[in-house]
Amino acid sequence: MIVDHALYCDGARRAVELDEGSLDRLRAMNEENAFIWVGLHEPDEAEMARIAKVFGLHHLAVEDALTRRQRPKVEPYEDMLFLVLKTLWYVDETDQVETGQVSIFLGADFVVTVRQGKGVELGAVRADLEAREHLAAHGPTAVAYSVCDRIVDGYEDVAGELDIDVDEVEQAVFSVERYRDDRRIYVLKREIAEVRHAVHPLRVPMQRFANTEYRFLHADSAPFFRDISDHVMRVAENIDSLDMLLSTAFEAYNARIQVQQNEDMRKISAWVAIAAVSTLVAGIYGMNFDHMPELGWDLGYPWALGLMVVLSLVLYRAFKKSGWL
Repeated sequence: MIVDHALYCDGARRAVELDEGSLDRLRAMNEENAFIWVGLHEPDEAEMARIAKVFGLHHLAVEDALTRRQRPKVEPYEDMLFLVLKTLWYVDETDQVETGQVSIFLGADFVVTVRQGKGVELGAVRADLEAREHLAAHGPTAVAYSVCDRIVDGYEDVAGELDIDVDEVEQAVFSVERYRDDRRIYVLKREIAEVRHAVHPLRVPMQRFANTEYRFLHADSAPFFRDISDHVMRVAENIDSLDMLLSTAFEAYNARIQVQQNEDMRKISAWVAIAAVSTLVAGIYGMNFDHMPELGWDLGYPWALGLMVVLSLVLYRAFKKSGWL
């Protein structure tokens, strides 16, 4: 559905009726700093086809905008620039990173944003941009910058939450108490990979935006996109670092599990040896041969029990001293 649409002239908003002739009327106004911004949320094919007809959007880009599992990218076309960005937000209860998608069609006098999933509410982005007319005066480029900036800010928030979770895992793995939640490590590894898939493909395109190498970009937009590019690089480096830390923690977890298993086996072996001594004595005295030593001795039974206890205590002390118990 169409969430909002408006005409912007010199950074100021003017309400317009969106129909097939609205773009033609905009161009007929012959205003240099005027553009239309149309925002859609999960449109169906029919609605998207109507918008594509109004603005002359390329059919391949339209198909990509309707597909939720697109890889982040920037594709230049003859009459427009097409951007796909992943939106990320963190669910602390499950240690999961949820994803959405925002597609941006950027032309000389229009911007069409298509949002799939929850993700970033572009209404707040629009309100912030309208409050800064000096920035909105940059035309469609200002919309692209504002949307990208809000999405990348979301990446930093998610990276910060993952940083906290990785620290918790590291502390738990190296704590005195046993750590058995290996599932959380796998979940965090998967979520870090999800963030990497959203962030890494944007590094080169954002750098090209910072150098204003694409068409339809305002000449004064370079500093704004340079700031976004720096944030993308910082998040990418942070995610790579978290992935390395989590891999190290997982290796330490496996090593500690092996050490704990070895310790458990030593303890089990020690107790088996102690039980085996008593079993040996009981087995010998339980054979009941006629000419067996101490068989007719009145203190034979207490002697056998005492021998079991003494041998068990000797072995227990030996194992305790060696660290097996």
